Amino acid sequence: MSEKYSDEFSNELIEGRNAIIEAIRAQKPIDKIYCAKGDTDNTLGFIASKARSKGIAVVQCDRRKLDAMSVTKAHQGVIAVCSVQSYCSVNEILSDALSSEEQPLIIVCDEISDPHNLGAIIRTAECVGAHGVIIPKRRSAGLTAIVDKASAGAAEHMKVARVANLVSTIKELKSKGLWVYGAAAGGQSSLWSTDFKGPVALVVGSEGNGISPLLKKNCDFIVDIPMYGNIDSLNASVAASVLMYEITRQRKTL
Repeated sequence: MSEKYSDEFSNELIEGRNAIIEAIRAQKPIDKIYCAKGDTDNTLGFIASKARSKGIAVVQCDRRKLDAMSVTKAHQGVIAVCSVQSYCSVNEILSDALSSEEQPLIIVCDEISDPHNLGAIIRTAECVGAHGVIIPKRRSAGLTAIVDKASAGAAEHMKVARVANLVSTIKELKSKGLWVYGAAAGGQSSLWSTDFKGPVALVVGSEGNGISPLLKKNCDFIVDIPMYGNIDSLNASVAASVLMYEITRQRKTL
């Protein structure tokens, strides 16, 4: 981990066993807990068990990563990264849309690991009036201070749900009447010819690999953003912004 990255994390870390146990007991919003891989200490096992029971992601990692993350240099084999707010459930997002008497607009982020990209997506989602953002528990940035800063504070106003399985989640959304649109090159419909006026869940893929094959298979539509220059792809947050504003444009001209 670079020194710059460690500095960005410094104001949101809880280090040491007792401090993290007390933070969990106090129900402090925690994004992830990093534990030393291979350490069989009973206290670390207790922390991991309590964290998982609270829905907190636990990541086993090399001690060198903990050393690089640590500000105090006394992490005792465990570091917690705080959230700027607590996560909500998918049902809370749907209920919010229902109470607003608007067609749901939910953004599903498939393994967006760059916190700056996730923050930018949340910022646009808040600006267009989306009802919520869904992220996976694994291989994704979370609601950290870096994401909050990148979102210009929008992360503190946007409902964000974190789920164990995105495929199951989009199946649930479909059962609730939402149409699921995936953003990917080579899609069967162009952005400009796609009807987004109904209840929408928009799936945005990761920076390197795009939408995972299984998730893409479960989308109702794959939407392509036209490219006219020499570069054939957009940054994940830019692509998400283009799509969100086209959805908004269609809805506001009804």
